[in-house]
Amino acid sequence: MLVHICCSVDSHFFLEKLREKYPDEKLVGFFYDPNIHPYSEYRLRYLDVMRSCKRLGIDLIEGEYDYEEWLNAVRGLENEPEKGERCRVCFDRRLEVAAKKAKELGHKRYTTTLLVSPLKSQEQLKESANKVDNELGTEFVFEDFRSFGGTQLQSRVTKEQKLYRQDYCGCLFGLSQQRAKQEVIMDEMLCPITKQILPASIEERLALYTKRMELEDGGLEYTIVRKRFLNYRLLRGFVSIDNEVVPSYILSYSHLRRNFAKARIEEIIDGVGYANRDEIRVVTLEFINRYQKFNSLKELYFKGLDPELEMQVRFDIDGAYSLSPIVVLDKIPDRFTIAIDAVSYKDVKEELKIKDSNA
Repeated sequence: MLVHICCSVDSHFFLEKLREKYPDEKLVGFFYDPNIHPYSEYRLRYLDVMRSCKRLGIDLIEGEYDYEEWLNAVRGLENEPEKGERCRVCFDRRLEVAAKKAKELGHKRYTTTLLVSPLKSQEQLKESANKVDNELGTEFVFEDFRSFGGTQLQSRVTKEQKLYRQDYCGCLFGLSQQRAKQEVIMDEMLCPITKQILPASIEERLALYTKRMELEDGGLEYTIVRKRFLNYRLLRGFVSIDNEVVPSYILSYSHLRRNFAKARIEEIIDGVGYANRDEIRVVTLEFINRYQKFNSLKELYFKGLDPELEMQVRFDIDGAYSLSPIVVLDKIPDRFTIAIDAVSYKDVKEELKIKDSNA
């Protein structure tokens, strides 16, 4: 039986239950989810599915990430709600590709782990599967493992297996609606031009779960803990001198009172220029090179400082709890204009803790 897989949280439990019910059936996993965006989130979910299938001894096939074709399929349905017409079209496409893959591999029967997701409509899935089966002559296996405490059991399995628990279905439009309802920034869609791995970003989670697999391969015990913290994203920022935008690097947690200010430097102390407006601080690349060497300001703003190092620079300049704008320029000017559009917000991130084998 070919099993279309959407994510490890659904697939691990679903595959365990399928194996119990069909002990003589060979199960083959098929990860086909072009709806997942951005691509880094897709890679993260596939990474966790690979780990899950490896633990279960299930062969896994990765389908094509044809995101643009998926976008064309749901065009015009961007504002549809969860379980609406966009979801139906999405199910039609993913189940059709899964059924074709089943036939290609010589399997008449197929199913999907979407059936166990509490956020998905089982009726929509059955309707999509019936349409596909009528066209291709395949057989969709419907199993309801959600009922009779199944969702609670699935949650326990997810925790025991340390699976990656995403908080959106993967769809860009569903995420947009979800974040708008929560009145929080859609930071999943923000990626800096620097090579920084920002706190609580998809890239940070991808690195964490990759490291997790390395620890497991090395036989090391670990745990994943969550912590609440104040996150930050710079949406837009620049500095201009004499009406000309100049190269600059704005440190995290920099906020202006009204997103825009004209300022002049009143004094310079220990390499830090103190401006007369909005508690602005200006330093040069020479100051930053005390912490990490960069050949030019351009190299700095394309590579970026490590976020922990940025916090150290901020602490050394302005102490704890500072939200003062701190900007790096080639030289400290007399007068300048600065614009910063940024948000700070409460967030949660995961951290990997290696257990002490002697404890």
